[in-house]
Amino acid sequence: MSTPPPMTLTVPARFCGPPRSGNGGWTAGAVAAALLAELGRETAVRVALRMPPPLDTPFDLARDGEELTARHDGAVVATARPGEEPTPVAPVDVEEAREAEARYPGLARHPFPTCVVCGTGREPGDGLRLFTGPLTGDRSAATWTPDPSLAPGANAQDVGTAVTWAAVDCPGAWAADIGERLMVLGTMTARVHHPAVVGEEHVVVGELRGREGRKTFTGASLYSPSGALVAAAEHVWISVDAADFT
Repeated sequence: MSTPPPMTLTVPARFCGPPRSGNGGWTAGAVAAALLAELGRETAVRVALRMPPPLDTPFDLARDGEELTARHDGAVVATARPGEEPTPVAPVDVEEAREAEARYPGLARHPFPTCVVCGTGREPGDGLRLFTGPLTGDRSAATWTPDPSLAPGANAQDVGTAVTWAAVDCPGAWAADIGERLMVLGTMTARVHHPAVVGEEHVVVGELRGREGRKTFTGASLYSPSGALVAAAEHVWISVDAADFT
């Protein structure tokens, strides 16, 4: 019997967060997608990031039961396993989300302008440009119309798991005001319920859910134009020194 080829995963430079490492949500989503393919069923997945994900470098993926581990040069980059269903953030209408975008704090000061999700230094059609502005009640919101270049195939309309996870990553951090309290993603638990469709205006909402020492707890949810829940996520962020990520 032939031995199956080893599984690998690479974070393309396009999907960076800080300049030298992968966006946490995209990386976590890509690892989650690999686990779901191995399990052969849909479920919420919890991904823990153990180090800044290197760019344009293959990770080795190894499955042990229901856990998948990504390693680079023997060091653990991330682990993924089935998780508990995230509690969605309540939706807002598209007009309220558009108004919130104008209040996006990153327009004045952004810790990681290169970030593929929320970076102000990324051009339309390259970054997601998800600019979530504050709402009442420790929440943030924005609209998002997925660009065709984010879909995995030339004629695809679904942007896929990794990009959808990315879209429900940074909105949580901005609800917790990452501009004033610099954080990186520690763990993320998410479930994709429906595809995020290219060319359709979605609404994303983030929410601060608590703090404990260096940890900040948030949630984020993505909604379709009809108001259907596309994806829900919960995060644990870790406060860091900016010098370690620039």
